[in-house]
Amino acid sequence: MTISMSLVLRTATRLIMPLLLVFSVYMLLRGHDKPGGGFIAGLMAGTAFALYAVAYGTEAMARLLRLDPHTLIGGGLLITLLGGVPALFLGEAFLTGLWWTFYIGEVAVKLSTVLIFDIGVYLVVLGVASTVVLVLAEET
Repeated sequence: MTISMSLVLRTATRLIMPLLLVFSVYMLLRGHDKPGGGFIAGLMAGTAFALYAVAYGTEAMARLLRLDPHTLIGGGLLITLLGGVPALFLGEAFLTGLWWTFYIGEVAVKLSTVLIFDIGVYLVVLGVASTVVLVLAEET
């Protein structure tokens, strides 16, 4: 992909991309309690990587991503399915949300199968968005 490598765009990308990724993780983690979740968080992460591809090229984006987008999609689907399994062991319907509270000292940490599902969706959406960016870049 031959796009003019603007110094301003590259500098802004180095500042904005980490913020987008941190905010995407925030949206992922709050999604099972409030608006947000794996889909919107995955889109935000995909946007961050697309911005990086525009600023530095798709080869640099692929190196930064470290995993093949198809691997992300497959792994995300597997994690999403695994989020439904614990309910089956308790006699509930597949993908029924279950919550557990753990205490680390006095701090309550809530974990749920919904979060596992959202992490899978996050990875699938990030993989699909990355695939779209790479395929579109090949065609130009």
